[in-house]
Amino acid sequence: MTRIGASDLDILPLVLGGNVFGWTADQATSFALLDAFLDGGGNMVDTADGYSWWATGNNGGESETVIGAWMAARRTRDRVLLATKVSTHPQFKGLRPQTINQAADASLARLGTDHIDLYYAHFDDPTVPMAEIVGTLSALVDAGKVRYIAPSNFSPVRLEEWFAVTESEHLHAAVALQPHYNVMERSYEIDGLRDAARRYGLGVLPYYALASGFLTGKYRRGATVASERAAKASAYLNPRGDRVLDALDEVAAARGVEVATVALAWLRVQETVVAPVASASRPEQLPALLASTALDLTEDELMVIELP
Repeated sequence: MTRIGASDLDILPLVLGGNVFGWTADQATSFALLDAFLDGGGNMVDTADGYSWWATGNNGGESETVIGAWMAARRTRDRVLLATKVSTHPQFKGLRPQTINQAADASLARLGTDHIDLYYAHFDDPTVPMAEIVGTLSALVDAGKVRYIAPSNFSPVRLEEWFAVTESEHLHAAVALQPHYNVMERSYEIDGLRDAARRYGLGVLPYYALASGFLTGKYRRGATVASERAAKASAYLNPRGDRVLDALDEVAAARGVEVATVALAWLRVQETVVAPVASASRPEQLPALLASTALDLTEDELMVIELP
């Protein structure tokens, strides 16, 4: 187990992404995925109030509803740490205080619980003063509705503002950060976010840890994959993507594991990272993800992956 920042949240170094629940995974499949994740030693599930408003027939909140139904059916609330987010639900867009408060209550109702373990501001809202954003989130902690708060998709400058407000107003400090980071997306290392995470002791839980499925190895030149994520994954079908897959293939073959396992194991040991966030659409995909938590790459193997 590993701890998220200055919290008391101890998790397996892999977080199950819930963006597929109620979208590419129906309720029965979602239940099977959650069961398998829990049985495999996992304990943190990550979702957002907006998942999955973009799917035909959905309105937002479907993922939280599925997770809530699963916890009620399996009686697993005391075995699960819940992370969800605010700002993208069609009814609760942005980060105005009233929006955050209403969205939090709606999330609690869908999840069927009285508290959220880790509550993210999903996307920044520059139209709202930072003191109002952080102050409202901090008040949710005081109210017992949220245990810990965190930003996601905030710039380094806005993170500086977040923590300046936290200190000046004596608010509850953020404990985590959720940026876009994986073997293919490395801007986190150089744009100031990693420096900020290090400075403020934030536990980093990167999303799109498998680059929309590209780092599973199933999206390659000449291959046709029927998937909702195919368009995003195909964006990495370029010379650099080829080199990265070649490197991952080399390490995976030598270790007798899957490409996704190696990609997640690489991300898990990057500076400031606590655990990658990865999702699966089918239960048979989960073992490769869970295996990453026990795969310790050598310095030479890490170098092979770094070179492309």
